[in-house]
Amino acid sequence: MFSIFNIIRNRRVYFIISLLLIIPGVVAMIYNTITLPTHTPWRLSVDFKEGSRFEIKFNGPATENQIRQVFQEVGGVSTVAITQLGNPADNTWQVRTDFLEGERGQNVRTALSERIAPLDDTVTRVDSVSPTVAAQTTSTAFFAVIAASLAILLFIWFSFRKAEHAFRYSACAIVALVHDLLVAAGLTAIFGIFFEWEIDALFLTAMLTVIGFSVQDTIVVYDRIRENLVRYRTDTFENIVTRSMVETLHRSLTISLLNILVMVALLLFGGASIQQFVAVLLIGLVSGTYSSIFTAVPLVVAWEEGSLFGTGESLSVPVPVPAK
Repeated sequence: MFSIFNIIRNRRVYFIISLLLIIPGVVAMIYNTITLPTHTPWRLSVDFKEGSRFEIKFNGPATENQIRQVFQEVGGVSTVAITQLGNPADNTWQVRTDFLEGERGQNVRTALSERIAPLDDTVTRVDSVSPTVAAQTTSTAFFAVIAASLAILLFIWFSFRKAEHAFRYSACAIVALVHDLLVAAGLTAIFGIFFEWEIDALFLTAMLTVIGFSVQDTIVVYDRIRENLVRYRTDTFENIVTRSMVETLHRSLTISLLNILVMVALLLFGGASIQQFVAVLLIGLVSGTYSSIFTAVPLVVAWEEGSLFGTGESLSVPVPVPAK
Protein backbone atom coordinates (compact mmCIF):
# COMPACT_ATOMS: atom_id res chain seq x y z
CA MET A 1 0.00 0.00 0.00
CA PHE A 2 1.15 3.54 -0.73
CA SER A 3 0.08 6.90 0.66
CA ILE A 4 0.42 9.72 -1.87
CA PHE A 5 0.88 12.93 0.11
CA ASN A 6 -2.92 13.08 0.48
CA ILE A 7 -3.07 15.46 -2.51
CA ILE A 8 -6.75 14.89 -3.18
CA ARG A 9 -8.03 15.06 0.39
CA ASN A 10 -5.66 17.86 1.42
CA ARG A 11 -6.46 19.90 -1.66
CA ARG A 12 -7.32 22.91 0.49
CA VAL A 13 -3.61 23.33 1.20
CA TYR A 14 -2.69 23.39 -2.48
CA PHE A 15 -5.55 25.70 -3.38
CA ILE A 16 -4.33 28.13 -0.71
CA ILE A 17 -0.77 27.90 -2.10
CA SER A 18 -2.18 28.79 -5.52
CA LEU A 19 -3.94 31.83 -4.08
CA LEU A 20 -0.73 32.92 -2.36
CA LEU A 21 1.05 32.74 -5.73
CA ILE A 22 -1.68 34.58 -7.63
CA ILE A 23 -2.77 37.37 -5.24
CA PRO A 24 0.56 39.33 -5.15
CA GLY A 25 0.64 39.32 -8.95
CA VAL A 26 -2.96 40.53 -9.19
CA VAL A 27 -2.18 43.30 -6.71
CA ALA A 28 0.86 44.28 -8.80
CA MET A 29 -1.26 44.36 -11.97
CA ILE A 30 -3.83 46.60 -10.25
CA TYR A 31 -1.04 48.85 -8.95
CA ASN A 32 0.44 49.17 -12.45
CA THR A 33 -2.97 49.93 -13.93
CA ILE A 34 -3.36 52.81 -11.49
CA THR A 35 0.16 54.22 -11.62
CA LEU A 36 1.44 53.66 -15.17
CA PRO A 37 0.74 56.36 -17.78
CA THR A 38 -0.69 53.67 -20.10
CA HIS A 39 -3.07 52.44 -17.34
CA THR A 40 -2.25 48.83 -18.17
CA PRO A 41 -1.33 45.89 -15.88
CA TRP A 42 2.19 45.78 -17.33
CA ARG A 43 4.76 48.15 -18.73
CA LEU A 44 4.23 48.07 -22.48
CA SER A 45 7.07 47.95 -24.97
CA VAL A 46 6.91 49.62 -28.33
CA ASP A 47 5.19 46.48 -29.71
CA PHE A 48 1.97 47.27 -27.83
CA LYS A 49 1.89 51.05 -27.79
CA GLU A 50 2.62 53.75 -30.28
CA GLY A 51 6.14 55.04 -30.09
CA SER A 52 9.73 54.53 -31.17
CA ARG A 53 12.61 52.67 -29.58
CA PHE A 54 16.19 53.62 -30.41
CA GLU A 55 19.15 51.43 -29.52
CA ILE A 56 22.17 53.68 -30.00
CA LYS A 57 25.89 53.01 -29.70
CA PHE A 58 28.21 56.00 -29.75
CA ASN A 59 31.84 55.78 -30.81
CA GLY A 60 32.67 58.20 -28.04
CA PRO A 61 31.43 59.46 -24.65
CA ALA A 62 27.80 60.52 -24.25
CA THR A 63 25.57 61.61 -21.39
CA GLU A 64 21.87 61.20 -20.74
CA ASN A 65 21.27 64.95 -20.72
CA GLN A 66 22.92 65.34 -24.13
CA ILE A 67 20.78 62.59 -25.64
CA ARG A 68 17.58 63.96 -24.09
CA GLN A 69 18.30 67.44 -25.40
CA VAL A 70 18.75 66.20 -28.98
CA PHE A 71 15.50 64.22 -28.95
CA GLN A 72 13.51 67.11 -27.50
CA GLU A 73 14.97 69.83 -29.72
CA VAL A 74 15.34 67.95 -33.02
CA GLY A 75 12.67 65.27 -32.67
CA GLY A 76 10.16 67.55 -30.98
CA VAL A 77 9.03 64.83 -28.56
CA SER A 78 7.97 65.39 -24.97
CA THR A 79 8.36 61.84 -23.65
CA VAL A 80 11.93 60.55 -23.57
CA ALA A 81 12.91 57.52 -21.45
CA ILE A 82 16.63 56.79 -21.53
CA THR A 83 18.41 53.68 -20.24
CA GLN A 84 22.11 52.87 -20.49
CA LEU A 85 22.75 49.31 -21.67
CA GLY A 86 25.60 47.06 -20.61
CA ASN A 87 28.97 48.41 -19.53
CA PRO A 88 29.02 52.24 -19.31
CA ALA A 89 32.28 52.20 -21.28
CA ASP A 90 30.37 50.76 -24.27
CA ASN A 91 28.35 53.98 -24.62
CA THR A 92 25.25 52.04 -25.63
CA TRP A 93 21.83 53.51 -24.86
CA GLN A 94 18.17 52.65 -25.25
CA VAL A 95 15.79 55.57 -25.84
CA ARG A 96 12.00 55.31 -25.89
CA THR A 97 10.04 58.24 -27.23
CA ASP A 98 6.76 59.26 -28.78
CA PHE A 99 6.22 58.03 -32.31
CA LEU A 100 8.91 59.45 -34.62
CA GLU A 101 8.21 59.06 -38.33
CA GLY A 102 10.84 58.64 -41.07
CA GLU A 103 12.40 62.06 -41.66
CA ARG A 104 12.20 63.19 -38.05
CA GLY A 105 13.81 59.95 -36.90
CA GLN A 106 16.61 60.34 -39.44
CA ASN A 107 17.16 63.95 -38.35
CA VAL A 108 17.53 62.80 -34.76
CA ARG A 109 20.14 60.21 -35.73
CA THR A 110 22.06 62.80 -37.71
CA ALA A 111 21.95 65.26 -34.82
CA LEU A 112 23.11 62.63 -32.34
CA SER A 113 26.10 61.84 -34.53
CA GLU A 114 27.01 65.50 -35.10
CA ARG A 115 26.38 66.94 -31.62
CA ILE A 116 27.54 64.09 -29.37
CA ALA A 117 29.68 61.44 -31.10
CA PRO A 118 29.59 59.33 -34.29
CA LEU A 119 27.13 56.43 -34.18
CA ASP A 120 28.12 52.80 -34.66
CA ASP A 121 25.73 51.81 -37.47
CA THR A 122 26.34 48.10 -36.90
CA VAL A 123 24.59 48.33 -33.52
CA THR A 124 22.29 51.33 -33.80
CA ARG A 125 18.71 50.50 -34.79
CA VAL A 126 15.23 52.00 -34.55
CA ASP A 127 11.85 50.29 -34.03
CA SER A 128 8.66 52.29 -34.47
CA VAL A 129 5.01 51.35 -34.11
CA SER A 130 2.17 53.61 -35.17
CA PRO A 131 -0.94 54.00 -32.96
CA THR A 132 -3.03 51.94 -35.41
CA VAL A 133 -0.58 49.03 -35.48
CA ALA A 134 -0.22 49.11 -31.68
CA ALA A 135 -3.99 48.87 -31.23
CA GLN A 136 -4.22 46.00 -33.72
CA THR A 137 -1.38 44.11 -32.00
CA THR A 138 -3.02 44.49 -28.59
CA SER A 139 -6.44 43.30 -29.77
CA THR A 140 -4.88 40.40 -31.71
CA ALA A 141 -2.95 39.29 -28.62
CA PHE A 142 -6.14 39.28 -26.54
CA PHE A 143 -8.13 37.28 -29.09
CA ALA A 144 -5.24 34.83 -29.60
CA VAL A 145 -5.28 33.87 -25.91
CA ILE A 146 -9.10 33.58 -25.89
CA ALA A 147 -9.09 31.46 -29.07
CA ALA A 148 -6.41 29.11 -27.70
CA SER A 149 -8.37 28.65 -24.47
CA LEU A 150 -11.60 27.88 -26.31
CA ALA A 151 -9.82 25.42 -28.60
CA ILE A 152 -8.44 23.58 -25.57
CA LEU A 153 -11.87 23.57 -23.91
CA LEU A 154 -13.50 22.03 -26.98
CA PHE A 155 -10.67 19.55 -27.58
CA ILE A 156 -10.77 18.14 -24.05
CA TRP A 157 -14.57 18.01 -24.06
CA PHE A 158 -14.54 16.13 -27.38
CA SER A 159 -11.81 13.73 -26.25
CA PHE A 160 -13.69 12.87 -23.05
CA ARG A 161 -17.20 13.05 -24.52
CA LYS A 162 -17.88 9.39 -23.66
CA ALA A 163 -16.84 9.84 -20.03
CA GLU A 164 -19.39 10.84 -17.42
CA HIS A 165 -19.50 14.62 -16.82
CA ALA A 166 -17.06 15.25 -19.68
CA PHE A 167 -17.45 19.02 -19.44
CA ARG A 168 -15.99 19.03 -15.93
CA TYR A 169 -12.61 17.86 -17.20
CA SER A 170 -12.32 20.65 -19.76
CA ALA A 171 -13.63 23.30 -17.36
CA CYS A 172 -11.11 22.33 -14.65
CA ALA A 173 -8.31 22.28 -17.24
CA ILE A 174 -9.25 25.85 -18.22
CA VAL A 175 -9.21 26.89 -14.54
CA ALA A 176 -5.69 25.44 -14.25
CA LEU A 177 -4.73 27.25 -17.46
CA VAL A 178 -6.00 30.58 -16.06
CA HIS A 179 -4.06 29.81 -12.88
CA ASP A 180 -0.83 29.48 -14.88
CA LEU A 181 -1.48 32.61 -16.93
CA LEU A 182 -2.17 34.62 -13.77
CA VAL A 183 1.01 33.35 -12.12
CA ALA A 184 3.17 34.20 -15.15
CA ALA A 185 1.44 37.53 -15.84
CA GLY A 186 1.46 38.48 -12.16
CA LEU A 187 5.16 37.81 -11.69
CA THR A 188 5.86 39.77 -14.88
CA ALA A 189 3.93 42.71 -13.38
CA ILE A 190 5.94 42.42 -10.14
CA PHE A 191 9.22 42.35 -12.07
CA GLY A 192 7.96 45.36 -14.01
CA ILE A 193 7.67 47.30 -10.77
CA PHE A 194 11.09 46.35 -9.40
CA PHE A 195 13.14 45.73 -12.56
CA GLU A 196 11.17 47.72 -15.18
CA TRP A 197 10.30 44.68 -17.28
CA GLU A 198 8.24 45.48 -20.34
CA ILE A 199 6.02 43.13 -22.30
CA ASP A 200 6.55 42.79 -26.04
CA ALA A 201 5.62 40.38 -28.83
CA LEU A 202 7.86 37.71 -27.27
CA PHE A 203 5.78 37.95 -24.09
CA LEU A 204 2.70 37.01 -26.11
CA THR A 205 4.61 34.06 -27.61
CA ALA A 206 5.66 32.99 -24.12
CA MET A 207 2.09 33.16 -22.79
CA LEU A 208 0.73 31.08 -25.67
CA THR A 209 3.48 28.53 -25.01
CA VAL A 210 2.53 28.52 -21.32
CA ILE A 211 -1.00 27.54 -22.39
CA GLY A 212 0.47 24.49 -24.10
CA PHE A 213 2.61 23.63 -21.09
CA SER A 214 -0.38 24.05 -18.81
CA VAL A 215 -2.53 21.36 -20.39
CA GLN A 216 -0.04 18.72 -21.54
CA ASP A 217 0.40 17.03 -18.15
CA THR A 218 -3.26 17.58 -17.27
CA ILE A 219 -4.43 15.71 -20.35
CA VAL A 220 -2.11 12.78 -19.55
CA VAL A 221 -3.62 12.40 -16.07
CA TYR A 222 -7.14 12.89 -17.39
CA ASP A 223 -6.60 10.17 -19.97
CA ARG A 224 -5.38 7.74 -17.32
CA ILE A 225 -8.44 8.59 -15.19
CA ARG A 226 -10.68 7.76 -18.15
CA GLU A 227 -8.94 4.39 -18.60
CA ASN A 228 -9.10 3.54 -14.90
CA LEU A 229 -12.78 4.46 -14.63
CA VAL A 230 -13.45 1.54 -16.98
CA ARG A 231 -10.87 -0.75 -15.40
CA TYR A 232 -11.89 -0.22 -11.75
CA ARG A 233 -15.65 0.23 -11.95
CA THR A 234 -16.26 -0.81 -8.34
CA ASP A 235 -13.74 1.58 -6.79
CA THR A 236 -14.54 5.09 -5.59
CA PHE A 237 -13.91 8.04 -7.90
CA GLU A 238 -11.40 9.52 -5.46
CA ASN A 239 -9.37 6.31 -5.31
CA ILE A 240 -9.40 6.01 -9.10
CA VAL A 241 -8.15 9.59 -9.50
CA THR A 242 -5.42 9.08 -6.92
CA ARG A 243 -4.33 5.83 -8.57
CA SER A 244 -4.17 7.62 -11.93
CA MET A 245 -1.99 10.38 -10.45
CA VAL A 246 0.39 7.82 -8.98
CA GLU A 247 0.70 6.03 -12.31
CA THR A 248 1.47 9.21 -14.29
CA LEU A 249 3.41 11.24 -11.72
CA HIS A 250 6.85 9.92 -12.66
CA ARG A 251 6.31 10.60 -16.36
CA SER A 252 5.00 14.14 -15.76
CA LEU A 253 7.79 15.15 -13.40
CA THR A 254 10.53 13.66 -15.58
CA ILE A 255 9.46 15.52 -18.73
CA SER A 256 8.89 18.77 -16.84
CA LEU A 257 12.28 18.52 -15.12
CA LEU A 258 14.04 18.06 -18.47
CA ASN A 259 12.26 21.12 -19.88
CA ILE A 260 13.08 23.13 -16.77
CA LEU A 261 16.78 22.27 -17.06
CA VAL A 262 16.79 23.48 -20.67
CA MET A 263 15.08 26.74 -19.67
CA VAL A 264 17.49 27.33 -16.80
CA ALA A 265 20.45 26.82 -19.15
CA LEU A 266 18.98 29.33 -21.63
CA LEU A 267 18.28 31.77 -18.81
CA LEU A 268 21.84 31.58 -17.50
CA PHE A 269 23.76 31.40 -20.76
CA GLY A 270 21.39 32.81 -23.38
CA GLY A 271 21.59 36.34 -24.69
CA ALA A 272 20.12 39.28 -22.81
CA SER A 273 17.55 39.81 -25.55
CA ILE A 274 15.77 36.50 -24.77
CA GLN A 275 16.23 36.32 -21.00
CA GLN A 276 12.85 37.84 -20.15
CA PHE A 277 11.13 35.56 -22.68
CA VAL A 278 12.84 32.49 -21.21
CA ALA A 279 12.05 33.61 -17.65
CA VAL A 280 8.32 33.83 -18.45
CA LEU A 281 8.47 30.39 -20.08
CA LEU A 282 10.24 28.96 -17.03
CA ILE A 283 7.67 30.44 -14.66
CA GLY A 284 4.85 29.09 -16.81
CA LEU A 285 6.39 25.63 -17.05
CA VAL A 286 6.86 25.33 -13.28
CA SER A 287 3.35 26.65 -12.67
CA GLY A 288 1.91 24.31 -15.33
CA THR A 289 3.54 21.28 -13.71
CA TYR A 290 2.18 22.35 -10.32
CA SER A 291 -1.35 23.10 -11.52
CA SER A 292 -1.67 19.81 -13.43
CA ILE A 293 -1.08 17.86 -10.23
CA PHE A 294 -2.37 20.14 -7.49
CA THR A 295 -5.12 22.15 -9.19
CA ALA A 296 -6.75 20.61 -12.27
CA VAL A 297 -7.18 17.05 -10.97
CA PRO A 298 -8.22 17.94 -7.39
CA LEU A 299 -10.80 20.34 -8.86
CA VAL A 300 -12.39 17.47 -10.81
CA VAL A 301 -12.71 15.49 -7.58
CA ALA A 302 -14.04 18.52 -5.70
CA TRP A 303 -16.70 19.00 -8.38
CA GLU A 304 -17.62 15.31 -8.26
CA GLU A 305 -17.91 15.32 -4.46
CA GLY A 306 -19.56 18.74 -4.28
CA SER A 307 -16.94 19.88 -1.78
CA LEU A 308 -14.18 22.37 -2.62
CA PHE A 309 -12.00 21.28 0.30
CA GLY A 310 -11.00 17.75 1.24
CA THR A 311 -11.31 16.05 4.60
CA GLY A 312 -7.58 15.79 5.25
CA GLU A 313 -7.88 12.07 6.03
CA SER A 314 -5.25 9.62 4.85
CA LEU A 315 -5.89 7.89 1.56
CA SER A 316 -4.01 4.81 0.46
CA VAL A 317 -4.12 3.08 -2.88
CA PRO A 318 -2.12 0.19 -4.28
CA VAL A 319 0.71 1.13 -6.59
CA PRO A 320 1.29 -0.95 -9.73
CA VAL A 321 4.44 -3.03 -9.40
CA PRO A 322 6.64 -2.84 -12.53
CA ALA A 323 7.13 -6.15 -14.29
CA LYS A 324 10.58 -7.68 -13.83
